[in-house]
Amino acid sequence: MNFSVPDFDVGIIGGGPAGSSMAAYLAKAGISCVLFERELFPRPHVGESLVPSSTRVLNELGFLPKMEEAGFPRKYGAAWTAASGSRAYNHNFDELAAHEGADIRFEERDQPGVHQNYTWHVDRGKFDLMLLQHAHELGAQVYEGVNVSGVDFSDPNCAAIKYRVGRKEMSTSVRIVIDASGRRTLLGNQMKWRIEDPVFNQYAIHTWFEGYDRMAMAYKEAMNNYIFIHFLPLTNTWVWQIPITESVTSIGVVMQKKNFAKSRESREEFFWECMKSRPELHDALRASQRIRPYREEGDYSYAMKQITGDRVLLIGDAARFVDPIFSTGVSIALTCSRFAHKDVIAALESGNFQREAFQNYAATLKRGTRNWYNFISVYYRLNVLFTAFIMDPRYRVDVIKLLQGDVYDEEEPAVLTRMRNIVMEVEKNPKHVWHGLLGDLTANAFLQASA
Repeated sequence: MNFSVPDFDVGIIGGGPAGSSMAAYLAKAGISCVLFERELFPRPHVGESLVPSSTRVLNELGFLPKMEEAGFPRKYGAAWTAASGSRAYNHNFDELAAHEGADIRFEERDQPGVHQNYTWHVDRGKFDLMLLQHAHELGAQVYEGVNVSGVDFSDPNCAAIKYRVGRKEMSTSVRIVIDASGRRTLLGNQMKWRIEDPVFNQYAIHTWFEGYDRMAMAYKEAMNNYIFIHFLPLTNTWVWQIPITESVTSIGVVMQKKNFAKSRESREEFFWECMKSRPELHDALRASQRIRPYREEGDYSYAMKQITGDRVLLIGDAARFVDPIFSTGVSIALTCSRFAHKDVIAALESGNFQREAFQNYAATLKRGTRNWYNFISVYYRLNVLFTAFIMDPRYRVDVIKLLQGDVYDEEEPAVLTRMRNIVMEVEKNPKHVWHGLLGDLTANAFLQASA
């Protein structure tokens, strides 16, 4: 088969937020692109809360009016609650008399390129479908129900995306392949680039509830549409609370793999046993109605030895996935497209499709995800440090910057360096007042990861 003249300039594998936003960027720029999605949308998906940096991408793609029309719940802030008896401290390591939780409002920091004080919580089935349709409306060719099996790079002039239609083996030739296949990481696995995370081996069980009182765990007014993270008195275990509609709430419990229920039949019992450790949460959930089956997610965190190659870019979850405690999933996916599409367009203009043509994107994503990962590592290693920095006026705005999703413009933000130094200080001093509060997760994973 002659692949000398490609069918499309760019082929995208996967139609989630990473793939559809990339297709939208390229189509908007007049690039011929094709997108293959193995499922038929809409389909349920985890990762339902956005961070404000996502707004930049949605605005650049002309998608903000559709977000408003959809009526997704607006997200003005975030809150973290602690189990009864949890201890909190200020930056001087003095214990506080009472600890209800920590919270932030996004409007506390002006965010360049973002001109609204809220983002959204979304029904991912609806949101992903809308974004995929938007890409198609802009000119991208979109094919659903097509399961890509691999990519053939043997032709020096292009790559061939392989898939089956009925019983017939098919292929489509492209100049550049973008893997947006999510945690399936199609090309990451094909190229043997994937690195498993030995530290954040988290699992989640999640579902939706109708009629749950979202103020049951609130300690301030006007927190109804916040995202809540409820920590459980179990090691490195927490619950998310995310509004989906006025009456529907997504609830998920995240824990380490070693604590995960062994048998599928015990999943529901395990879910409720976790909730019992926070009685107010348990009682409020029991008073509501579960409207979706329990779903589970595993293989939470991983990296890649590289995320670009000759004619290849990995974006979104296909490139990197870190623990979702700060709602990073969709934000990273959209940000990948925002940075990567510029390198793709430049490569098409120059005719250079070698790995170095995509290094601006690779370096930027590596910097940002490393900051996310280090922030999450510090957070798990010493939870009280996060509360102390949120309450400290010297650091609060800098922490909010991280929570807004602005983590890509510095090798390591000064506030994160300060937090990491404090963790090391606590680790080295068994007599430190915080030493006994250290978690058992460390930040030594992915030493072999590179861009």
